[in-house]
Amino acid sequence: MPTNVDEAVKTDMTAEVAEWIEAFDEVVAQDWEQGAALLSALRTRAREAGVSATGDVTTPYHNTIPKHDEVPYPGDRSLERRVEALIRWNAMAMVHKQNKYDAGIGGHISTYSSLATLLEVGFNHFFHAKYPSANGEQPGDFIYFQGHASPGVYARAYLEGRFDDARLKNFRHELRGEPGLSSYPHPWLMQDFWQFPTVSMGIGPLNAIYQARFMKYLENRSLIEKTDRKVWAFVGDGETDEVDTLGAISLGSREHLDNLIFVVNCNLQRLDGPVRGNKRIIDELEGMFRGAGWNVIKVIWGSDWDELFERDHQGLLLKRMEECVDGDFQAYKAKGGAYLRQHFFGKYPELVKLVEDKTDEELGKLHRGGHDPAKIYNAYKRALEHKGGPTVILAKTVKGYGIAAAQARNATHSEKKLTDEGLAAFVQRFDIPIPEAAAKDATFYRPDPSDPAIQYMQSRRSALGGYLPAREVPKSTFVAPKIDFFKEWLGGSKGRAVSTTTAFVGGMLRAMLKEPTIGKLIVPIVPDEGRTFGMESVISQVGIYAPEGQKYTPHDSDMLLKYREEKSGQILEEGITEAGSMASFTAAGTAYTNYKIPMVPFYMYYSMFGFQRIGDMAWAFADSRGKGFLMGGTAGRTTMLGEGLQHQDGHSPVISGTIPTCLTYDPAYAFEMAVVLQDGLRRMYEAGEDCYYYITMYNEDYAMPAMPEGEGVREGILRGIYKFKAAEKTAQVQLFGSGPILNEAVRAQQILAEKYNIAADVWSVTSYNELRRDCLDTERFNRLHPSEKEKTPYIVQALGKAAGPIVAASDYMKSLPDSLSPWLGSRLVSLGTDGFGRSDNREHLRRHFEVDAESIVAAALSKLAREGVVKPKVAEKAFAELGLNTEGSGAAHA
Repeated sequence: MPTNVDEAVKTDMTAEVAEWIEAFDEVVAQDWEQGAALLSALRTRAREAGVSATGDVTTPYHNTIPKHDEVPYPGDRSLERRVEALIRWNAMAMVHKQNKYDAGIGGHISTYSSLATLLEVGFNHFFHAKYPSANGEQPGDFIYFQGHASPGVYARAYLEGRFDDARLKNFRHELRGEPGLSSYPHPWLMQDFWQFPTVSMGIGPLNAIYQARFMKYLENRSLIEKTDRKVWAFVGDGETDEVDTLGAISLGSREHLDNLIFVVNCNLQRLDGPVRGNKRIIDELEGMFRGAGWNVIKVIWGSDWDELFERDHQGLLLKRMEECVDGDFQAYKAKGGAYLRQHFFGKYPELVKLVEDKTDEELGKLHRGGHDPAKIYNAYKRALEHKGGPTVILAKTVKGYGIAAAQARNATHSEKKLTDEGLAAFVQRFDIPIPEAAAKDATFYRPDPSDPAIQYMQSRRSALGGYLPAREVPKSTFVAPKIDFFKEWLGGSKGRAVSTTTAFVGGMLRAMLKEPTIGKLIVPIVPDEGRTFGMESVISQVGIYAPEGQKYTPHDSDMLLKYREEKSGQILEEGITEAGSMASFTAAGTAYTNYKIPMVPFYMYYSMFGFQRIGDMAWAFADSRGKGFLMGGTAGRTTMLGEGLQHQDGHSPVISGTIPTCLTYDPAYAFEMAVVLQDGLRRMYEAGEDCYYYITMYNEDYAMPAMPEGEGVREGILRGIYKFKAAEKTAQVQLFGSGPILNEAVRAQQILAEKYNIAADVWSVTSYNELRRDCLDTERFNRLHPSEKEKTPYIVQALGKAAGPIVAASDYMKSLPDSLSPWLGSRLVSLGTDGFGRSDNREHLRRHFEVDAESIVAAALSKLAREGVVKPKVAEKAFAELGLNTEGSGAAHA
């Protein structure tokens, strides 16, 4: 007889569920990790049985680590509290005084106020400056500091004796004739102190992820010893809105980066107001990180909440917390204990009774977890012990913590100075042990070195290997290959048509990888365009880095150029992420200081997706004093045929020229590239210059000539210009060409001579940027030394007595050659690729942008006509013969 489900007596599972929960509690009580493993196994079994079990990505709004699992705090809380109070005072005084006497100079108080305890627990117990090993000391932990908290880091260095009063007085005063303190972490400005620039929102967390990955890369390639070193990234909760902050977090879990720890300072506020006024940012971030496979530790409530939770037998306290949003929590801290009693606890009579024994002042001082050393210590300890993946600690704090007039208020980010009453309240709030006069005048205060608090602080840093942050550069032992190493490419291609990309990837790069001394130091980086650049042979030669090796047999395993992944692979094949690739370039390009190993990165990419997309990171790389080679492939707006508007690059050298330490070269031929590469290796790694290179690579095949004989060619290549092909008689016009457009200039030279009887010299301009920098340096010297002999810029020296107009053509915007116009005057006629790209072949593209040989000829004839050398009618007739369209608005407006 069929059963009527509606009438069936359903089994009461209450008792059985209770037994399961009791058994699970016993497992957790013995070992919480076994509890987690059991839960995971049950979920797996449920899936196998076809039971749909949704996994929660958020957990209740309380601390991840229950009180009964905490270990006692190992430090001297009293002395640490005194040290932190002194740091808070000096950080605040630094910003306050500077803005009092130099209005508008800026600085930030509130961020460090929220971050102080999170940092101090790290400095006292976790941040290692060095790790001992059998082969001597190894690099320590890397700390990516929240940029706006820099005054606190300076104040700690002051207490340590690393800075004196004068240095602190020069906070944000870097041009006063004595050492100052930069606004934020800037290695370029403080090269013995800061390691990582972080204040441009998002790039600190992104670089930290790839730094942790690069650390594993070096370990797996046996280039550094494996130690317990960690990468710590202190991140603002508002900073997570930047796509760079969270965009690469899956890499951390995918590559099992258990050397990576994020600490998100959840003070709930950004500059204008709440980060998530109508939500809870901690819930949102927990879901994102848990979903990406991270170990998530929440540190929400301080120890003084523990007894309230213990006395709340109905769960109303947690329920009330989960009813509130961040806008509420902000108001509770901004408005004090009485407001908290009325609006938070007051909703339920049971909660009012729960806190009836507490004064309003006591309620106002209930700590958030990010201000409780014990809670922080346990979170950090748990993060260090976690294996198999990265950890994020979501620490709830108060922005402007302890600043009475600004705590948790929307305007706190802009707080620069305190009133006299505010200073007194600050001293009282943190029980800051400073003399009364110092408190009144906001004077810096550092106790005598014999003070117990100072001795304790010094002993903790000594136990952890020394001071942080600190940046050191070892003496270079790198020996760059001599120019003869590149002789194969100096001699040309013997008539064979190749591209500069092929010459580099299939030739010079492979040769450098094989070189016994520097080969292991080369780091090829590519964002999923390796085959575009012809890297199959390189992949087969050195392999792609894969921390788990190659778990599968590739379909092309029986081929010579098979796809090869290895745990010790050398290529960083990043997938479709220019930002991630640039972060790897940054980690590799600063390894000479961070790991004391001079790694040489070559980042090969579509040039259009370089500076235009990751310009901020390229700027930060310069700030980091990074070294390496950016190889802009498929370069040039007309050389990159077919792809069209979004892919055709006509401006990367213009953008790269804005970065002071970036040397830009646009080589036409393999020998030019070889000369630049050899000198780059020498300058950056042997001589130790803090610079990096941007070199264009093209995909147009043509015969590569041998390097011309004669004195000055090598110097000309490096300084930016040399005469490539002289006219057979005295030249009436000078033709500048760069990259593949140099070939158009050579063809224009032939047309001018054969059809119009006009002789022209052809010059290869390898770097307009370097020429302009030389001109600017020369101009400045002449301007400031009027009584000394005037110097001549290199471009003028190189041209010497070369007469006539100068027609400069490249595959980039006209502003590139135009940058030399102050020194070339009215002689200069610039041709370039201003405007949007098009999908077509090179012939049509170059005609459209007027950089082909015929357009160069026309420009020369037009200028000669204006100067009276040829008749205007002759020039106009030539335009018709050359097939030029003299009407219309031009490519810049098309």
